[in-house]
Amino acid sequence: MWTAGNWKDYEVLDTSSGEKLERWGDYLLVRPDPQVIWNTPKKNAGWQKRNGHYHRSSKGGGEWEFFNLPNEWEIRYGELTFRLKPFSFKHTGLFPEQAVNWDWFSGLIRHAKRPVKVLNLFAYTGGATLAAAKAGAQVTHVDASKGMVTWAKENAVSSGLGDAPIRWLVDDCVKFVEREIRRGNTYDAIIMDPPSYGRGPKGEIWKMEENIFPFLELTAQILSENALFFLINSYTTGLQPAVLSYLIHTAIVRRFGGHVTADEIGLPVRDSGLILPCGASGRWQG
Repeated sequence: MWTAGNWKDYEVLDTSSGEKLERWGDYLLVRPDPQVIWNTPKKNAGWQKRNGHYHRSSKGGGEWEFFNLPNEWEIRYGELTFRLKPFSFKHTGLFPEQAVNWDWFSGLIRHAKRPVKVLNLFAYTGGATLAAAKAGAQVTHVDASKGMVTWAKENAVSSGLGDAPIRWLVDDCVKFVEREIRRGNTYDAIIMDPPSYGRGPKGEIWKMEENIFPFLELTAQILSENALFFLINSYTTGLQPAVLSYLIHTAIVRRFGGHVTADEIGLPVRDSGLILPCGASGRWQG
């Protein structure tokens, strides 16, 4: 498992009964996690000193309960700064487990010794965008949500990357890639974090299991001939690392060659010493 173990401002303190206790900077949050199917004693004092608790509803969704939590605060990862705020369906605006991927591709960009054009699709609040830009890449950031793109821009400013070569686009990712093919534009690296289910700006429906393979084949058409890497993340049940590996082999390796690795990604749990699985990633390196 690839583990995001280099955080200082974030950690999973404990897990039990479908929930995880996390430290986000100076604040403690309790959030549901479907992977936590064990029921162990909650000995950590943080369970009782939490600043925010997201309660799942039996009818779907849920709601936050707050205990002296600010509307917004910041945490850092290396030279990057992220603005956090609790919002819909338990999220805070950051997936800390992705730091293990940021470290991987940042090293590739720095050691490329050439200009690197990166395309970040389904780019959310910009964690991967900022990591790539900090490593020296020129980045195109695409997300269908105007609010998420605005949030990503704020993170860029907080990280000292307000003037970095980042192109911010509110667009449907599939339609954007189709236009890039027609325009003949290519990228040296592509990052994508597609949702299990989503809608584009004009109501376009995305279902991971149905759409991901044709989209990978489409996206492969805009990889440059000297492509550096490709990264896909999945939080969809059933799309295990082996499936991601097969998809990449079929859509990319047949044309470009290169090397594929895939694994679960996870976060260390301080109290147990174990690793909490948090999805899967597939990586291709040219």
